[in-house]
Amino acid sequence: MPITVNLDVMMAKRRMPSGELASKIGLSQANLSILKTGKARAVRFSTLEAICKVLDCQPGDILEYSDDLMDADSIELDSNGEIGEHSNE
Repeated sequence: MPITVNLDVMMAKRRMPSGELASKIGLSQANLSILKTGKARAVRFSTLEAICKVLDCQPGDILEYSDDLMDADSIELDSNGEIGEHSNE
């Protein structure tokens, strides 16, 4: 997915542990972990707003778009065990 979640970076910059952030924004630690690891399929604007307010940051400090990231389906190993890009042609 071309969206990268940098929440852990911003939390480290603010020296805020996961438990404290989860408590302040009203999110369970499990759901915060899902968001931090980039496994979330969506995020509510109200949650994003709360995170930005508590961490004193902008949404772009937490979410990053890059179309340079390779899709996991396009990765395969060649005969030497090196990672190559798979073509669907």
